[in-house]
Amino acid sequence: MHNFFDITNKKMMLTGGSGDLGSGMAEALMDAGAEVALIDVSDRIYTVCDAFAARGFRVHAVKGDLGTPEGLKTCFNEALAALGGEVDALFNVAGIQRRHKSEEFPLEDWNAVININLTVPFLMSQLAAREMIKRSKGGKIINIASMLSFFGGYTVPAYSASKGGVAQLTKAFCNEWARYGINVNAIAPGYMDTQMNVNLINDEGRNAEILARIPAGRWGTSEDVKGVAIFLASQASDYLNGAIIPVDGGYMVK
Repeated sequence: MHNFFDITNKKMMLTGGSGDLGSGMAEALMDAGAEVALIDVSDRIYTVCDAFAARGFRVHAVKGDLGTPEGLKTCFNEALAALGGEVDALFNVAGIQRRHKSEEFPLEDWNAVININLTVPFLMSQLAAREMIKRSKGGKIINIASMLSFFGGYTVPAYSASKGGVAQLTKAFCNEWARYGINVNAIAPGYMDTQMNVNLINDEGRNAEILARIPAGRWGTSEDVKGVAIFLASQASDYLNGAIIPVDGGYMVK
């Protein structure tokens, strides 16, 4: 039987590669046979990639600041060169969070969150799509949305706006690029046990409220997004376009 999930020798880029979800998805992709360039602003990207390389994975570390158009283009070009000038899939995982009461939310923090969470995926996707269109072989673009693509949240207006934007951007790209064989979809993680959510996890009251609404009865982990990452990067998702897929333990339907 043909293996629709086979991504052996596919060349992929992933931003936010040193984070919990990013490194988890990268591990899954490489374990399934892909070659991956991991992009991150932190020096930790070298430690992460060295550990992957020691396991025999084909991985490339690209350290750089995605926060400026110039820095982003440099990172993309370095990653593309490391992959031999081809990209089959792009994962836009990099993201940041800032918390303030909405009436007190600083413009500086608003701009920072919107830039990294929404503008960076926009620009990275543009660059990847141009390469995919030029090659005429199609490709996959996978964005990271959020439960806050659907809900408003509290004290996170910039994050909610950015992730709502990611969902809509995913649909807009789909409408234009599907004709080129480019699938654009998004993963919407639920409440995940990551560094970004440490404060929520440590808040006993809020933690209890969240767990009470998750039918699976636990917070998600990087392990929980591995399968959907492989699915969206593979031939198995060739007719899926513009979808926002919750990976939330059932939170959305409670």
